[in-house]
Amino acid sequence: MTRRAWWLVVLNILLPGSAQVLAGSRGLGRFGLRATLTFLGLVIVAGVVYTLNPEIVLTVATNSIGLWILAAVMVFYAIVWVILTFDTIRLTRLVKARPKARPFIAGLATVVMVVFAGTAGYGAYVATTASGFLSSVFAAGPSEPPVDGRYNIMLLGGDAGPDREGMRPDSISVVSIDAETGKADIIGLPRDLEYVPFPEGSPLNAVYPDGYGYDGVCDVSACMLNSIYTEVELKSPEMYPNAEAEGSEPGIEAMRDAASGITGLTIQYYVLIDMQGFSELIDALGGVDINVAERLPIGGDEEFNNVDGWVEAGQQHMDGFTALWYGRARHGTSDYDRMARQRVLQEAILKQFNPANVITKFQGVAEAGQQVVSTDVPQGMLGYFTNLAGKTKELPVGAVELVPANNVDPQDPDYDYIRSLIDTALNPVTETPAP
Repeated sequence: MTRRAWWLVVLNILLPGSAQVLAGSRGLGRFGLRATLTFLGLVIVAGVVYTLNPEIVLTVATNSIGLWILAAVMVFYAIVWVILTFDTIRLTRLVKARPKARPFIAGLATVVMVVFAGTAGYGAYVATTASGFLSSVFAAGPSEPPVDGRYNIMLLGGDAGPDREGMRPDSISVVSIDAETGKADIIGLPRDLEYVPFPEGSPLNAVYPDGYGYDGVCDVSACMLNSIYTEVELKSPEMYPNAEAEGSEPGIEAMRDAASGITGLTIQYYVLIDMQGFSELIDALGGVDINVAERLPIGGDEEFNNVDGWVEAGQQHMDGFTALWYGRARHGTSDYDRMARQRVLQEAILKQFNPANVITKFQGVAEAGQQVVSTDVPQGMLGYFTNLAGKTKELPVGAVELVPANNVDPQDPDYDYIRSLIDTALNPVTETPAP
């Protein structure tokens, strides 16, 4: 009877339902076996489809309806597993097994049940939470095709604060991704660029045909790139009457036109990150590891008065507050140094976005993400972009910084030269080997 009990428990673990077919209710056993074999079949089919075309599986896994179905399936199997396990313990007739073996037999069955059912239950929780997160952050609009084989996404780091009216993008860049290979290049746009041109057809092109702030004319105090958002959002939102209906804002659409005019690229999507809540996302991820090149002040002024603390030089594991100041610190360094630090911070955060880290800390990441990120990337494109991101991680990320070190003068920029820099980076000439 002791050997029988061990066999029934092991069979229930390896093939749920088989214990009932052999020693109990065959109806329940057949139901359990069908459920188990169906589950294994689904796993095998998903694995084969993922091997052949991962985008299909990723699209289902990033779709709200697909996630709810997945959650329902996991809850169903958790309940079936619990029922079959309790019935298996009943079938073992522990009172007839050796006294010393009884707690081990019952313990093994119970522990495995808790592990599997608990994992399925947590998976269902993650799936439903992810569904809510994706629905709240990502748009439901139509997909945009690549242009010249590339997707170009504008990244804005919003820097709202109590000491300023509205929000000004503190960090502005365009990520250009090859739609086939996943090769990505980040184009850093200094916030103090002047005379920003706008593409034909843009409402701002009609107002500023010679560039934003030409002859010192604009509707805010500083006629620079990051002021465009503030001017349109606060002073002339009627320029972009359809922005909110399309999941955007007038100020963001103005920045999209500006980024397109500067780079010569079509900007399909935007991602806006609220820097005030950014620290919460980093804390949810468990912090970031960064090698700090030089000591940086937290707060204070240009003379380092009223400094609240320091980001020390050297290898640091930073919490959200420290990482935010690492990327924002103004005094003692230039704006271009700050741009470079923000790139380092972006790369460090991307390293933390690995599956194991996100799943184990999912609730905090999801809650922080809803407060931090807004975008018009449609949910239907997430599977494609997730698959593309897998390729991107395997390749080096290029960088085009529009800074004086690259012969770009933000106060008197040559936009033809800027576009040539970008074109050279995105479309490098490959030498044909001599015959």
